Amino acid sequence: MRITMVGTGYVGLVSGVCFSDFGHEVTCVDSNAARVEALQRGEVPLYEPGLEDLLASNTAAERLHFTGDLATAVAGAEAVFIAVGTPTRRGDGHADLTYVFAAAEEIARALTGYTVIVTKSTVPVGTNRQIRDIIAGTRPDLAPDGFDIVSNPEFLREGAAIDDFMRPDRVVVGVETDRAAEVMQAIYRPLYLRDFPIMTTDLESAEMIKYAANAFLATKITFINEIAALCERTGADVKQVSRGMGLDNRIGNKFLHAGPGYGGSCFPKDTRALARIGQEHGMPMQLTETVIKVNEEIKRRMTDRVFDLCGGSVNGRTIAVLGVTFKPNTDDMREAPSLTIVPALVGNGARVRVVDPQGYREGRDLLPGVDWIKDPYEAAAGADALVLLTEWNEFRALDLTRIAENMQTPAMADLRNIYSPAQAREAGFTSYISVGREGLPD
Repeated sequence: MRITMVGTGYVGLVSGVCFSDFGHEVTCVDSNAARVEALQRGEVPLYEPGLEDLLASNTAAERLHFTGDLATAVAGAEAVFIAVGTPTRRGDGHADLTYVFAAAEEIARALTGYTVIVTKSTVPVGTNRQIRDIIAGTRPDLAPDGFDIVSNPEFLREGAAIDDFMRPDRVVVGVETDRAAEVMQAIYRPLYLRDFPIMTTDLESAEMIKYAANAFLATKITFINEIAALCERTGADVKQVSRGMGLDNRIGNKFLHAGPGYGGSCFPKDTRALARIGQEHGMPMQLTETVIKVNEEIKRRMTDRVFDLCGGSVNGRTIAVLGVTFKPNTDDMREAPSLTIVPALVGNGARVRVVDPQGYREGRDLLPGVDWIKDPYEAAAGADALVLLTEWNEFRALDLTRIAENMQTPAMADLRNIYSPAQAREAGFTSYISVGREGLPD
């Protein structure tokens, strides 16, 4: 099939590349000329394991193309996907649909025959019907059955997006007509053939599924983080607690890892948007609103714990921070806990050294006043404290003895519970804090 993907951000680029790997002819469109030129050269503007190789192979096979000419890309396409950003709107927390609606209007002007318009962007309930109205209003000459609207939300985890697309837990397709459903079945035919769950539903349900899923996962993370805080007061070990909870099949063990709070491109934005949708419909999402509030409190509490590790003041102290992206295997810094913790350290007089395998490209502008170091041992040498913020594999098997011996003060804030208090003590750390566990054993 001939597919056009409007937007080459994270969702659009991953989706477009993967659809081309399914055997479809895909043209990805972006208004950023520099980005298009880079993609045409095979340069990927974001870090996602496996994406660069997949892009290169499908470009070489002439199934994948990049352009800034939307009209040409849309003309004759059987399906056009909208995959532009929906950032949080300033002031009210609602999803900003400016780019979605602009794309819909531009697509409408370029339509030459029956086309399925598929929304991949995360949008509030009712948005796809608004897109239908925009297209019909822009092109009143189109027959009533000249196009169809489909909601096809994405469920891609950064760092594992290729696998998520190729082997999904489920594909959700919101449609209004059998004709649109048949087109979507043809697009996802490789997944149908391998019996991956593909759920066909109405537009509103598809839109809501995305928000409900992300809000639930954010709630799960926030719940275990609150339990972790209580464990610290009671002497319980949150790792044991989360394991005991996760063994219950009704709960499961995923997203039950205590840490410094959730971040990234989805959970913060989507929980705020869901809360706003509830307010607009007179049905406040009280649980989601609390999750948002508690998550911000958790980030601030982690900052306070680092200050406590340094005796209450970080002024004049050298602190090594390992990991600043919101999770490993991505370069995404959006709403990362580091954006709360690191500026607080710098603002209170600390000299901060940062190590992150992929965080420099975005982090250099977001974290002014820090020194970027490539090697964790170099960063820790002579430091007064070591802070583990992101659980990159490179940080999971450090020589803690070597680090402790070369620090000015062997103190560690392990905010991802990578190591154990016993390991820290045996390595020579005199101070160690983690999340939801007691400190150094006697």
